[in-house]
Amino acid sequence: MPPMKKFKVVTLGCRTNQYESQSYTDQLRQMGYAPAQEGEEADLCIVNTCTVTDGADSSSRHEIRSLLRAHPNARLAVTGCMAESSPDALRQIDSRIEIVPNAKKERLLEQIFPDEENLPEFSIKTFDDHTRAFVKVQDGCNSFCTYCIIPYVRGRSRSRQIPEIVGEVEGLIASGYKEVVITGINVGDFDGGGKLADLVRAVDAVPGLKRLRISSIDPDEIDDDLADAVINGKNTCPSMHIVLQSGSNVLLKRMNRKYTRQIFMETVERMVRLNPDFTVTTDIIVGFPGESETDFQETTDLVKEVKFAKVHMFPYSARKRTRAALYPNQVPSDVKQRRKQELLRLSEKTGFELRQKFVSRRMSVLIEGDGTGHTANFLKVKIPNAKLKPHDLVDVLLVRNDPDGLIGEI
Repeated sequence: MPPMKKFKVVTLGCRTNQYESQSYTDQLRQMGYAPAQEGEEADLCIVNTCTVTDGADSSSRHEIRSLLRAHPNARLAVTGCMAESSPDALRQIDSRIEIVPNAKKERLLEQIFPDEENLPEFSIKTFDDHTRAFVKVQDGCNSFCTYCIIPYVRGRSRSRQIPEIVGEVEGLIASGYKEVVITGINVGDFDGGGKLADLVRAVDAVPGLKRLRISSIDPDEIDDDLADAVINGKNTCPSMHIVLQSGSNVLLKRMNRKYTRQIFMETVERMVRLNPDFTVTTDIIVGFPGESETDFQETTDLVKEVKFAKVHMFPYSARKRTRAALYPNQVPSDVKQRRKQELLRLSEKTGFELRQKFVSRRMSVLIEGDGTGHTANFLKVKIPNAKLKPHDLVDVLLVRNDPDGLIGEI
């Protein structure tokens, strides 16, 4: 028999990209391909790129060049948001690169194998190297925030249908997954035969599911119905990634965000009031054009007040075709880096303070690897000297709070 053909998929960027890359992996496995191991040369390489920042562009180019060197005889398909924003620049790297635009990325294998009949469905059966499975429910965005290229490279918002999503979740549960994360480019826009709250309730009812999370969402999109679905669900986690970006109303308006600082705080306070264990993670941009020391201070004050479980920090990166790239008063790089480091140190301190109130509590932890996992409200827990494996769901006594997480005992 001829040797089994090999493939390699490289993913950059968001959870939606991770879902799509897992779909390629599952499709190729069903076609008889196997993942290329370290040192093996692949027959097909796929790079799912990101372009949300200059750093993402640089990382995408680096991965492409690395694959070209390591797999000189492979076909190389490049898709994702940088393939959409800068296809000609990518083609100039090497003539072997085959560009697949975002509009066709779910049919990528049709482009690679045009003569192949009955190609496997674009969906996931498992989620390699993860204990929580991301399920893409929506794509595209209608918001046009002034700093963001995504609406231009992903297109307008569109949603999958609830029965299709539920079926995919059922398959993941059958494969041994206990936790599912509903994800998309802007999940608050979900409209697939019902609202996001309807989807949450439908997925929450899947037998065998232990945990359900919603990926990043804007505070103004958490209405009473969605809050009820999250707080009162059987398996919904008391934690959400609620996007802030800035604590300054002046900057939020310049960013074309649809909420204010007050709406953000009211949303967080309502969720914590409904469940005192509720925690919040968030995204923050530092150094947005025109950000003054006063604007920055308003953001730091809000971080002190909320005490986020985790903060994802991004120095502003100008993107072509966005309005903010043309704004005056661009913030110097050294100021952006100083503010980033200051905010990171603050978020570590306030995150420690948040975790401290859970010491001496007994909580359930889903193990992700190396005796480490997260509680339902997304607190990181390390369990030393315990013989545990990924997907184990264990009850733990939280005995100590360390700088990078809680310490627990079985």
